[in-house]
Amino acid sequence: MKSKGLIGILAVLALLVIGFFTMSNSIVRSGNEVDAKYADLDTQLQRRNDLIPNLVEVTKGYAKHEEKIYTDIANARASMLSAKESGNVDDLSKANDQMTGALGRLLAIQENYPDLKANQNFIQLSDELAGTENRIAVARKDYNGAVKDYNNTISVFPTSIVASMRGAHKKEMFKASESAKEAPKVDFNTDSNSTDGSK
Repeated sequence: MKSKGLIGILAVLALLVIGFFTMSNSIVRSGNEVDAKYADLDTQLQRRNDLIPNLVEVTKGYAKHEEKIYTDIANARASMLSAKESGNVDDLSKANDQMTGALGRLLAIQENYPDLKANQNFIQLSDELAGTENRIAVARKDYNGAVKDYNNTISVFPTSIVASMRGAHKKEMFKASESAKEAPKVDFNTDSNSTDGSK
């Protein structure tokens, strides 16, 4: 009888150990997915940052007096780089909102400068930027989905016990303000309100 009891105890312990490692691996896989989606998002944000100097230079050739917009773009770019280095998702979200607003103002000035509006380099760069903004939106959605799955994984019982033992903490979503949820409009055939850089 004692040997049967010992076998039963060992079987229960074995199941607990297997369960622990299964849940632990689930947490690791879920965390790795968050990291992969963050890397995808970071790649698209960097692609946009790389496009911006060229777009600004083309614009400056036609709109030399829009200094406030160029300063806003430079400040937003610096904020993005600083947030990327810190790795803080909330800071990156805020910097992204700042960049989206500044880019919207930059793209809007083309209405004041017909020659700029017709410039092939400006058109090409604007199209690339619009495509990148769409990819950023998709990457942000994918990242937030992975974060939601991860946070759910570490929050539900009994995985939450293993997560606590591993020191796992909830990850931050990449939030966007209401005004930043739409990509900057790049429409060369509309009579949108023009800006003079004084905002």
